[in-house]
Amino acid sequence: MTINLLTLFFILAGVLASSFVASLIPGRPIPEVVFFVFFGTLFGPYGLHLIQNTSAISLLSRLGLGFLFLMAGYELNPRELIGRRGRHAAISWMVSIVIALAIMPLLNLGLATTGAIAFAIALTTTAYGTLVPILNERGITGTNVGKVIESYGAMGELLPVAMMTLALTPGRSLFINIAVLMIFMLVCILITARADRARRVGSALSRFLHENSEAASQPTVRAIVLLMVGLLLLSQFFALDAVLGAFAAGFILRGIIPDDHSITTRIQTIGNGFFVPVFFVISGITIDPAAIIHNPHLLFLYMFLLLVVRGLIMGISLSIFPETRKLSIGEKFSASLYCTMALPLIVALTESAVTSNAMTESMASVLVAAGALTVLVIPLITSITTTLLAAKPIEAIHEVIEHPSKAAAVLQEHQAAVRVERRRFIEERLREKRRGRRFSSAEYLALPHHMALPTDKNGKAQPFTPKPRTSSETNSDNKKQG
Repeated sequence: MTINLLTLFFILAGVLASSFVASLIPGRPIPEVVFFVFFGTLFGPYGLHLIQNTSAISLLSRLGLGFLFLMAGYELNPRELIGRRGRHAAISWMVSIVIALAIMPLLNLGLATTGAIAFAIALTTTAYGTLVPILNERGITGTNVGKVIESYGAMGELLPVAMMTLALTPGRSLFINIAVLMIFMLVCILITARADRARRVGSALSRFLHENSEAASQPTVRAIVLLMVGLLLLSQFFALDAVLGAFAAGFILRGIIPDDHSITTRIQTIGNGFFVPVFFVISGITIDPAAIIHNPHLLFLYMFLLLVVRGLIMGISLSIFPETRKLSIGEKFSASLYCTMALPLIVALTESAVTSNAMTESMASVLVAAGALTVLVIPLITSITTTLLAAKPIEAIHEVIEHPSKAAAVLQEHQAAVRVERRRFIEERLREKRRGRRFSSAEYLALPHHMALPTDKNGKAQPFTPKPRTSSETNSDNKKQG
């Protein structure tokens, strides 16, 4: 008991310290999640040995994983999955997994068949549970890009989980795994149907939960936690991955209580306040820095293949399918890059692969570290490219080739487009800041230093006043429109 409490104390102290350190850096350039993972690595068995992965701590970590994917499952709109965009997202993922499986023999990683399948699945995943808060923070949810990420990101998490269940469950044939998965899905459907029917009919329990939803005892939250733990137990009974049970809990909850903001807030409070940070810290203790130092090429190889197999294939599919073909290059680029964030599912995948002796702990450490890097780097890249793509570099190159004598004027015109986008960017962030919203880390870094936010003597942000347009600029715009 003492060792469990001491370990939990160090973990919670590290979580609080990580949040504090992240807030000290102007604009929060590094997400808290990265600090959580780094703290686990520093103080875990490969570092200072202050954090030990005991059975009690492992249970808390598993519950954290459950809350993370429950929140992701609840955020998903089933209509986005069964609609045309969802079907095309599934096709895009299938192409990615086929390519990933096809290139595995060429990589010569020394993996057996099961290990190669695990590595291939890791090249097609999307950390939708981690991605949802970023989308909400940036106001992307509900936009064209947000809807694309919702469909493709969800398929990038659901389908790998299903394939993990079919391919990485030891001691059972593929046929039995398919049958078990179907039985599990049937049980989840029955739970949803019965619970929804009870809610509509008005059973005593349903009426109790509805009438006491705002009570201090929080019976609704207790029911949600019971649902999640029950499905985690059910998935354990069927020898399925815990991610599948947590995702199913989110889907069931979405079917019973659709779009309830208060429920979302409570789940996030208990999940993000305690369980999810513990999960990321425990994920960090599995990273062996020595394995990364001795095998750095695997880290960069995995990240490169992730961008190609997942990101590039998704970008191509967005350009092919009619409902996304009209998206701008910037929107396609952002959506594709966002969907290559892969940390939580890589943790679950490598844990399952190591348990079944399909992958070494050294390789798992490298993959988890690469997943943490995607969470750090990708939000930054997407924000910076927002303003860079405003210059329309491809069009600029074509114009310079066609009219070399006007190269200077063409470059000047496209630079002006970047300045306009930057001004719009600043105005938008100022409006959001007046509403009480903080900048995300990548949004802050995307601001050019010479166009920093104006402040008064007290340090408060002041409205940005765009430079008045001259008559020549107005006439030039009118000619272009004409």
